[in-house]
Amino acid sequence: MIYSAAIFDMDGLLIDTERVCMEIFKQTCKDFNLPYLEQTYLNIIGRNEAGVEDLLRASYGENMDYPVFRKQWKQTYLNIVENESIPVKDGVIDLLNWLQTQNTPMVVATSTNRQLALKKLAMAGLSNYFSAVTAGDEVVNGKPDPEIYLLAAKRLNINPSMCIAFEDSNNGVKAAVSAGMQTFQIIDLVKPSEEIKALGHGIYTSMNEVLIKLKQ
Repeated sequence: MIYSAAIFDMDGLLIDTERVCMEIFKQTCKDFNLPYLEQTYLNIIGRNEAGVEDLLRASYGENMDYPVFRKQWKQTYLNIVENESIPVKDGVIDLLNWLQTQNTPMVVATSTNRQLALKKLAMAGLSNYFSAVTAGDEVVNGKPDPEIYLLAAKRLNINPSMCIAFEDSNNGVKAAVSAGMQTFQIIDLVKPSEEIKALGHGIYTSMNEVLIKLKQ
């Protein structure tokens, strides 16, 4: 495998935030007397703010007062992630350290807005590994559109085909593969569908497995 840079998603891949967000969503549904629609929730993982809103409005319709629901869900989530260090996913530090020894430039491409992404990385002690962050509020089209990955590669001045991309969600994988990157999917909450498996990318259960693959 030949590559010149590594691009990482953040939530559910580097830090274990997706489970926190899901549990808060479930509780918010209870507070608003709404059912927890598991498949709908899993489908929003990896999307930016606009994509999340579109899917939730489509699924819940008039039963959900989206602005009020979103405000409570988001504020409860922020109260946690802005004040507590969320655990780093297994194998992440070893992989980042190894890539550093290989002098591989590393950047983040996350659907999270830039300000919050920077804070999450800092709270997790990961900021110094990355030379740049490309965030969800810096693109028009969120994942699964490849725009965010193409922007990250452009900022590195590296052809997308020379980048390896790391993702956990199906939406993120679609984005990275569509951008022409060599893609690794490390499964978190969302299992790859048959459609995603057909993309032919690498699918792993942890970063430890990815590191073994890269060292070969």
